[in-house]
Amino acid sequence: QCALWRDNACCTANTSAAAHEDRSHLYNFNWNHCGALPPKCRRHFVQDTCLYECDPNLGPWIDQSDTSWRKERILHVPLCREDCEQWWEDCRDALTCKDNWHRGWNWSTGEHR
Repeated sequence: QCALWRDNACCTANTSAAAHEDRSHLYNFNWNHCGALPPKCRRHFVQDTCLYECDPNLGPWIDQSDTSWRKERILHVPLCREDCEQWWEDCRDALTCKDNWHRGWNWSTGEHR
């Protein structure tokens, strides 16, 4: 999923490979935290990670964040409507056991629960 940035990336090949792992060291986040995430849905989350880690043009959308788990975040990046609609179609039947992936995780073991 990181191939879009192959010719102009600000990430390493190791980062690209890690973005594709179920339990990546990038964020200690397991895509399958509530059961297997369907492959067609998972690829959108992997590509989102590639965008966040590899895109050299995100500068205008980097926002400083003062939280315990990150110092910056990406906000208000313009996305193509077609990409959003395809993401919805590919993930509409996927399940998660969490209503907000940004808050409320128990990280006491080093991985979210």
